[in-house]
Amino acid sequence: MSPEELAAVVRADYHRYGWERSPAAWVRALAVHPGFRYTCALRVCQFCAANRPAPWARLGRLMLRALLRRWRMRYGIDIPPSTQVGPGLYINHPGGIVVNSGAVIGANCNLSHEVTLGQANRGARAGLPVVGDGVYIGPGAKIVGAVRVGDDVAIGANAVVTSDVPDHAVVGGVPAQVISHDGAAGYVNRTDW
Repeated sequence: MSPEELAAVVRADYHRYGWERSPAAWVRALAVHPGFRYTCALRVCQFCAANRPAPWARLGRLMLRALLRRWRMRYGIDIPPSTQVGPGLYINHPGGIVVNSGAVIGANCNLSHEVTLGQANRGARAGLPVVGDGVYIGPGAKIVGAVRVGDDVAIGANAVVTSDVPDHAVVGGVPAQVISHDGAAGYVNRTDW
């Protein structure tokens, strides 16, 4: 990852929150919003990991991993730096967010509080979830196992997703079932970064 790619990804994350583009707004966003703060530290840690041979990158990665560990306990967000996360991640209400390091999250995704993307260790769906682009994951939703969530999907509150979800679907319930094919329109906003 180059410095330009890092800047583009952080700008995409910032744009998803809908704040104005000024230096003061950037500072305010980092100061007051824990979801954005955690996401920025995650991105810089991933940048340092991609530039591993450089001595500054090793030191920066160690410091940021320690900071992320501290913020994990403080804000309740546990997204390891090795997780593949596309640009435009939006975490509005942190708390209880747990993502396995092998999970994949696409671009322009919303993670609500109490969301889990976890691993299944046995059975037909053993493995990790892959979440597509433009996905809204509601509060308390759990996605477990080798599940593919398509693009433009809305997952309802407290849904437990254990099977594949087609593109443009709205799912809810335990286990999650397709309710409609209206997609995540209205839930995933400001994706034009």
